[in-house]
Amino acid sequence: MKTRFFLISILAVFMATSCASRKKIVYFQDEPLSEGLEASSPSQLVYKPGDILTINISAFVQETVAPFNLTVASNNANNPNGLQGSLQIQPYLVDYMGNIEFPVLGTIKVSGLTRLELTAMLTERIKEYAEDPLVNVRLSNFTITVLGEVSNPGTFTIEDEQITIVEALGLANDLTIFGKRQNVRLIRDVNGKKKFAEIDLTSINTVNSPVYYLQQNDVIYVEPNKAKIRSSTYNQNNGVLISAIGTLTTILAIFLVK
Repeated sequence: MKTRFFLISILAVFMATSCASRKKIVYFQDEPLSEGLEASSPSQLVYKPGDILTINISAFVQETVAPFNLTVASNNANNPNGLQGSLQIQPYLVDYMGNIEFPVLGTIKVSGLTRLELTAMLTERIKEYAEDPLVNVRLSNFTITVLGEVSNPGTFTIEDEQITIVEALGLANDLTIFGKRQNVRLIRDVNGKKKFAEIDLTSINTVNSPVYYLQQNDVIYVEPNKAKIRSSTYNQNNGVLISAIGTLTTILAIFLVK
């Protein structure tokens, strides 16, 4: 009889502290890894629909390129009278067709072009209107998102349009001790479709991965390890439940002894 009650007690404690399954905790489990994901580098960053570009045109005679520089007045939040602040270059949104509307030149296809390619194209076309134009193109909304078992998850804006997966994890203050380092997952939008890749941070070959350099809007997800998944089922009621089971077991044992 005592053995029976002992086994029942152990089973009750186990049920109270049972482990969560990976399926209930981990993100993006059902997505297969994508084959043939092209390598990227800072010099090969290409523009996509949804990008916001800042394009500044200058020349020795600035008046000749003034029509190409649309400006917008910035709001001065510190001015109680609501007066307009300084003038800023008007950014250009790449539409769903991959185009921008540029002053004088009209509709320009920029999707699929690198910064060097777009700069060269604009320089050649503006030469028809101004001598020796200098074109400066910047991507204003280069962001990456880091989720999962990192110390500071979130979305980060990258000013210089260049970042590696290691640097991105650094922005998130590194993985927690519960982060699974062997299969950090990357999600990338390629021509409107989501592509998935995995990186093993424990291998030196990470630096040779085709996704080592990130692209705009990349998402990095660090999967929790088994210890984190097991601990996820613990809640504040478990201690009370275990204590109650222990008390009941003691009472039963006393009666059995008598």
